[in-house]
Amino acid sequence: MTASIFIDGEAGTTGLQIKERLAGHAGLTMISLDDSERKDPAKRREALNDADLAILCLPDDAAREAAALLDPTAGTRVIDASTAHRTADHWVYGMPELDQGQSARIAAARLVSNPGCYANASISILAPLIGNGLLPADWPVTINAISGYSGGGKGMIADFEDPTSKGYTEEPFRVYGLSLAHKHVPEIQLRSGLANRPLFVPSVGRFRQGMIVQVPLQLWALPGKPSPADIHRTLAAHYDGCRFVHVVPPEETASMSGLDPEGLNGTNDLRLHVFGNAGEGQAVVMGLLDNLGKGASGLAVQNLNLMLGFDEAEGL
Repeated sequence: MTASIFIDGEAGTTGLQIKERLAGHAGLTMISLDDSERKDPAKRREALNDADLAILCLPDDAAREAAALLDPTAGTRVIDASTAHRTADHWVYGMPELDQGQSARIAAARLVSNPGCYANASISILAPLIGNGLLPADWPVTINAISGYSGGGKGMIADFEDPTSKGYTEEPFRVYGLSLAHKHVPEIQLRSGLANRPLFVPSVGRFRQGMIVQVPLQLWALPGKPSPADIHRTLAAHYDGCRFVHVVPPEETASMSGLDPEGLNGTNDLRLHVFGNAGEGQAVVMGLLDNLGKGASGLAVQNLNLMLGFDEAEGL
């Protein structure tokens, strides 16, 4: 089988990464527009509707515009890597490990929204704990996270790498999203099953890519007072057999003295650690991933594989 793919926004950070991953993917042909055609609505409409599958690597408003250019009778299937459709009812959420049926829903879908990088790890931690009753849906959840600066796109990359950039900085660490209205919060709340908005505090470090997401838990305050082992067992059972999500054994986590946010760069993996102090009734669940891998382009390719009937790991 050969499928034609069009990446709308292939010159952006995520688009370039997807294009690179698909370069070695058997069974695909790429539809590309030259620089003079990329902002031509007629050319984009033609490419979108000629493709078997289109991947939108665009700002939110541009992604909505691209979706409006699609002719439903053309049969083009879509993966949207923007935030635009992540909470929309008629788009399937592109997180294959969300539950046992999600891979099949993605495989059958015409419209798939690719999760955000922070959201992917946050939901991977929270959804199984809420779904299995260890964490009440109305619990006041806090999420802390750090990402490499590539998560901010070309502008932030220039700020950290290009001394001639207007926003150039040599700072080692920056907390942002101080209005507490980060664009990933709505999908985290909805897809995790939370009744209320989580308190999400993102930050960026002076490294290009990589990510750690942390969910602290005061176990002594939770109904049933679960132990760190209970948290680990629940997560391990949920992700048993998953190809790209691994819950690290407690003995391995216990031997660690630190966690490197760049540790999974270049992969499509998500690794979950449960760091706990049973005596004090506390735990922190941490998700490690590449913000441009499982947090963006790698996951888009995984979803593409499911939608087109390829092996899930093809090109990854």
